[in-house]
Amino acid sequence: MNLVIRDRRRRRLLAGLFLLYIGVVALIAFWPSPVDAGSAGTLRAVLTALHSRGVPEWVDYTLVESAANVALFIPFGVLAAAYLTDRFAWLAAVVGMAASCAIEAGQHVFLPARYATVHDVIANSLGAALGTLAVYASRSRKGD
Repeated sequence: MNLVIRDRRRRRLLAGLFLLYIGVVALIAFWPSPVDAGSAGTLRAVLTALHSRGVPEWVDYTLVESAANVALFIPFGVLAAAYLTDRFAWLAAVVGMAASCAIEAGQHVFLPARYATVHDVIANSLGAALGTLAVYASRSRKGD
């Protein structure tokens, strides 16, 4: 198969996956109430049980929530950076940070039951940056 056709198909697939991903993130980000509201009690109970079995106390709700925010934005960095050329792949991390800022601003303005925080922006941005770095690492490895 021609490389140009293969690249076009790959880019269309990445664009489609990115749009699907953005839809899911939008649902999570702009749900009227916190998405973890129903599971917060369960998570706290699980953490309490883990702490009683020796898991350090610093593994707490805030850490789990932050890790979830990082994990949520790793696909942003991967999909966006994989779509972009080597020269511009770094923009995936920057756009991920901007998207996180927009989400938090939207939550602050339009969703009184949600909590917009700089902490979330930092965690989301870290996720986008890690996803972007994963693409750079993969590409540099292929170049070996």
